[in-house]
Parts: sequence; C-alpha cells; structure tokens
Amino acid sequence: MPAYIGSIGMFTDTKKIFASPIMNSTMFNFQRELFENLKDFDTKDYEWYYPDRWVPHCALALTADDGEEAFYQASNLLLHEFEKIAGQLVEIGLVRITFPVEDVFSVNLS
Repeated sequence: MPAYIGSIGMFTDTKKIFASPIMNSTMFNFQRELFENLKDFDTKDYEWYYPDRWVPHCALALTADDGEEAFYQASNLLLHEFEKIAGQLVEIGLVRITFPVEDVFSVNLS
C-alpha cells in the first residue's frame, strides 16, 4: 500500500508526538474494515481510532510519563529535523505499549 508521511502533529492531552500519513481511499477503507473486526474489544479511551474520527499517526515520542520539558524538547527537535517520507506500508501490527514495546500480532499487507 503506497504511503506518504508528510506532516507531524501532537495529542497535547497525552503528550504524544506523531508523524501523519497523507490519507487515500485504500487506507480509509482498510481502517474501517479493521475497526469493524475489532469493535468487540475494549475501545474505551481510544476515540481517535473510530471511523470518521480516526487520526492516522505513527508515534514518534510518548512523553506523558516524562517531565514537562521532555515534550517541548521532542517537539522542538522534530520541528527542526523532520523530513517527509515516501514509501510502502508492507505490514500492520498490534503492539502492547510497554517499554520496550511488545509485538502482539502482525500481518503482511501484500
């Protein structure tokens, strides 16, 4: 699946900084199908993953557990260093957000 990551953003309530893909119909359709298959799982506190509310993103910095300054330092670094990325999405995975991140399941997209 072609992908173009063209911007960075942040969820200020959770102090997460992320890169965002430029969306296309294939990606939106894939997300709707995935959400439909996962809707029976606990989705509390994951409102940004619902269809028509989804904020597609790739986390770059999770700073909620760090000092206040870490969020601003990471934001400043990304504002100066981020470069757009073009490529292919070849795999999707489910991870457990721990440190280190734990892979739970993945699927090849080709």
